[in-house]
Amino acid sequence: QVNLVESGGGSVQSGGSLRLSCAASKYTASTYRMGWFRQAPGKEREGVAAIDSDGGTSVANSVKGRFTISRDNAKNTQYLQMNSLKPEDTAIYYCAATQSSRWWLLLAADFGYWGQGTQVTVSS
Repeated sequence: QVNLVESGGGSVQSGGSLRLSCAASKYTASTYRMGWFRQAPGKEREGVAAIDSDGGTSVANSVKGRFTISRDNAKNTQYLQMNSLKPEDTAIYYCAATQSSRWWLLLAADFGYWGQGTQVTVSS
């Protein structure tokens, strides 16, 4: 059983920063590929970033240079550092996990485990 719990969402002004955390059940971080997705009202869920168990990353072009994904396998936790936030980053952000080799494609269908989501709101 893989359990994922996000934290760190909130409201921030444009240009601000937030750090999301995702606490995973034991051994998840060291054996699963993990990722972050987001879903804005009326839009499909989109991949933001993902990280392999050895630290390899995949980051969406829309956030490249502003968002950084990382993980601490000892703490079974992954992080998403979000800088230079824009109003269009407003969404519910979801933590996800997979064992798929397609993890780097950032496709929601390839991730089988999901957290409950955390709201991020960026005001202009």
